Amino acid sequence: MSSTPEQTNDNRTAKTRQLLGMKGAATGETSLWKIRLQLMKPITWIPLIWGVICGAASSGGYTWTGESVLKALTCMLLAGPLLAGYTQTINDFYDRELDAINEPYRPIPSGAISVPQVVAQILVLLLAGLGVAYLLDVWAGHPFPTITCLALFGSFLSYIYSAPPLKLKKNGWLGNYALGASYIALPWWAGHALFGHLNLTIVILTLVYSLAGLGIAVVNDFKSVEGDRQLGLQSLPVMFGVNTAAWICVIMINLFQGAIAAYLISIGQHLAGSILLLLVIPQITFQDMYFLRNPLENDVKYQASAQPFLVLGMLVTGLALGHSVL
Repeated sequence: MSSTPEQTNDNRTAKTRQLLGMKGAATGETSLWKIRLQLMKPITWIPLIWGVICGAASSGGYTWTGESVLKALTCMLLAGPLLAGYTQTINDFYDRELDAINEPYRPIPSGAISVPQVVAQILVLLLAGLGVAYLLDVWAGHPFPTITCLALFGSFLSYIYSAPPLKLKKNGWLGNYALGASYIALPWWAGHALFGHLNLTIVILTLVYSLAGLGIAVVNDFKSVEGDRQLGLQSLPVMFGVNTAAWICVIMINLFQGAIAAYLISIGQHLAGSILLLLVIPQITFQDMYFLRNPLENDVKYQASAQPFLVLGMLVTGLALGHSVL
């Protein structure tokens, strides 16, 4: 019996979701390389790549030359496919029991890939990431291996986020802040250090921005609330309930974006600060339309509609900082 066009489209969508590591993936994939890619969740690389762009902008030292573009692309490779891929793979490795409840189609609980193969992937991605980080330090002429140290710290943070005995993700506040900082601050620092000099002001501002990232990280907890509850993981939806956790998310996102906007205005970047405040408005609109009304059903729809305004605000901030004296 032949498939209808709607069924064909649904199958293609499910396969695309599988390759990107998204919710609602297809099952039955047998290609090992596609399975490895699914473990690395390419959809999660985007914010880290964007963080590198924001860091390059905030450095004030990026120029549109062939060498600078190549440096930036190499740093994006480090932050996205290599170290984000390492992070997602190690997270899936230690979450295989949780995924067996929430997402049984994932490669490890479904048996599509063996544990030794997963461990090998983790080690290859980690070593490749550290090697590329060191290459960037040499390329940038750093007397101190700043980017290598950032890569080591980020890799360690990824490990303790997922692995026992610390397993930071068991704590809703600490785990989500670690995740937010990893997706915003760390790639931003790497991009900034590659083209400029990393300083305390940039570190503090991006850590504040990471508090908005904490709110975004909590959104990801809604899809796994039942499994988290069964396994005793203290995510915010488990600790406070779904509706209260949704309000915590939106308050964190809007409050700390507003704080960054106020800082930009205070240092004379009035236009950038005003734009950042205006970008909060559509986020509040989508928070009300989708997320606050039904966070369990609308988490993906909310992220797709509202997060572009958040990440655009990050670039506005980076450009403003690059044009100010820090």
